[in-house]
Amino acid sequence: MIAGIILFSVISIFVTLGLTAAGVDMTQGIGPAVVVLPAIGLPLGFVLVVVLLITSVIQRGRAAKDVRN
Repeated sequence: MIAGIILFSVISIFVTLGLTAAGVDMTQGIGPAVVVLPAIGLPLGFVLVVVLLITSVIQRGRAAKDVRN
């Protein structure tokens, strides 16, 4: 899920760059959504990676504590 969000955002960046270079008006239709998507998806992906890291550290700490007892 995290990789999908980040990958979709990166693809959206390249689509925006390509369409803008081709001279497509990004203010009409689906253009604004494609432009805004990376601004939402990349920070969300970063937060999810941090949450995954924290939960992983907590799980490893609990597992190590159980092994010692």
